[in-house]
Order: sequence, then C-alpha cells, then structure tokens
Amino acid sequence: MPTVNRQWVLRRRPQGLIQPGDLELIDTPIPELKDGEVLVRTVYLSLDPTNRTWMNDVEGYLPPVGLGEVMRGLTLGVVEASKSGRYAVGDAVTPFSGGWADYAVAHESAVRPVHRFPGLPLTAHLSVVGMTGMTAYFGVTDVLKPQAGETLVISAAAGAVGSIAGQVAKQRGARVIGIAGGAEKCRWLTEELGFDAAIDYKSEDVGQALDRLAPDGVEMNFENVGGEIMIAVFNRLKTFGRMAVCGLISSYNATRMPPSPNFGRIITHRLNVRGFLVLDYAHRAKEMVAEMGPWVADGSLKWKVHVDDGLPGAVDSLNRLFTGDHDGKLLVRVSEEP
Repeated sequence: MPTVNRQWVLRRRPQGLIQPGDLELIDTPIPELKDGEVLVRTVYLSLDPTNRTWMNDVEGYLPPVGLGEVMRGLTLGVVEASKSGRYAVGDAVTPFSGGWADYAVAHESAVRPVHRFPGLPLTAHLSVVGMTGMTAYFGVTDVLKPQAGETLVISAAAGAVGSIAGQVAKQRGARVIGIAGGAEKCRWLTEELGFDAAIDYKSEDVGQALDRLAPDGVEMNFENVGGEIMIAVFNRLKTFGRMAVCGLISSYNATRMPPSPNFGRIITHRLNVRGFLVLDYAHRAKEMVAEMGPWVADGSLKWKVHVDDGLPGAVDSLNRLFTGDHDGKLLVRVSEEP
C-alpha cells in the first residue's frame, strides 16, 4: 500500500486566471484504512468550470474550498486497498468527495461503482455517459422541453456540455444554432454534429448573426457563458421563450461582474428562465443512459475528450477552460488505467 499522497491545496483566492502560488502541490502521508474504508487511486480528474467558482469565497451550491484544503474535484479511480465488504481491489469507482490528488481515502458509503458501458472507454464515464452527459440531457429534455421545429441557441456549443446538448435537441426535432470561438469549432458543429448553424463569436457580432439566422427570434437558450453573449440571445427570445442557465463561465475569472440582461423582458415576454444543477438529476441517471447510450454506442451522438497528462499540470489545464485551448471534455490523467 502506498504511503505518500500528492495533493493540490488552495493557498489563496485567485484573482482572474489561476496564478502560480494560488495552489500548492504538497506531499502528505496516507492514513491507515479503518473498517469500511477504501483507498482509491485516481486515474482521471475531471476539470470543470465550477472548479474555479469553488476557489472564490462566495455563496454557491457547495461551500467554497477553504484555504489550506485539498482542491475539490470529480474523479474516477480504482480501489488500491480495501477494508470494505462492498468493494474489492481493482474495482473502478467514483468517490463522492474526490479531490486533486493521487489518492483518496473514503468510506464505502461515500463511493459509487462505475458500471462500464459496453464498448466505451473509461473516459466516457466522466463525460458523455457521466455528469457531462447528464447535464446536457436533462438541461434539454427536462428544463427546455423542445418541440419539433423550435429554435435553440447554445453558447459554448463546442464545449463538453454544449456539444451534447445540441445533439440531444436535434434528436427532439429542434433547430439548433451553436455559438463557439473559432472557425474550426464552428465547422465541427455544423459538419459533424449536425447543428443547423454556428456563430463564431470571435469573428462576427453575435446579435447580428442571430438576426440573420433567426430573424423572427428564438424559442430556447441553453446558456453556458453569460455576459454579452447571453444578452444577445436573451434579447431575441420570443414571447414565452425558455432559458436554461447551466453556467456563466464569463464571470468565473472576472474581477468585475459582466453586464446582465434587462430582466424586465422576463415580464414583458413572459419568459421562463431556470437555473439547474446536474446534482438534482443524479437519481435519474438511468433515464439518460437508456436513451443516449444507444446513440453513443452506434456513433450517432459524437463526443470528444481532451486529456492532459499528470497531476502537476492540473492548474495549467484548468485555465484551458477559460482560454478555449481544448476540445470537448477536459480531463487530467493522473495515473494509468487499470
């Protein structure tokens, strides 16, 4: 059994992008296991925009990571040692309280098994058939409830969640417009994922592009970005339009809050604006897998992962989420797959 654990701990609250010294990689001893506990070796660490919000001392759906504490993060690993009657050495699991570390010690009640989907790599269980897929699926099917022929606009559409959300909406018969940064990402959306149109926010005005692509307005918005892009879509929602607020990534590194839309429009246009968290849908994961699983298995639903190697580079990897320097779901390979 290993005796030393590398862990990233939070040393100070970042201002803007994470800088050297905001987190520190330290070595700590691994405690002896108690009855009912397992030692989980981290194989993959999921990097998500919400990781950045946990570093801020602000109210959120989870408490902020405390200074001196191990950085919180979703992980997938393998049981390396066990004093549990429920899990054996070699089992693939996800700890409820994962962290940016080589290992996690957890009670068997705070670990869930990874049920391998036939034919899919392990990375799929932290992406398309994991939390990412659930976020996209339920954001579309449960929050927005698209009807055939309606138009949906998705910001950060080439990202892990947005790219899947658009494909789910297409399966429901919606017309989908994606907003992404760069010609190559926009080409991927339209030529490979089947989006009806894509807007490159780096090269054209989003509002003007929407006026061209949807001159009568849009029924739905799957919002991941916030700020000026959100305002452009919000101002073009039709009466009784629906907006699913999944993320506001433009504000996560901001030292000043980005502009907000005119909320008076919620009244005048009787809009339904709803925030949601994937945690609310964890108990319904089988619904998502039942419908999306066959699409993933036969290749009709496409997905990407971007895997960086090594725990020491996790901080630089997280910054990729805010610079756009990645494709699809962002993971760090902390150790070799079993």
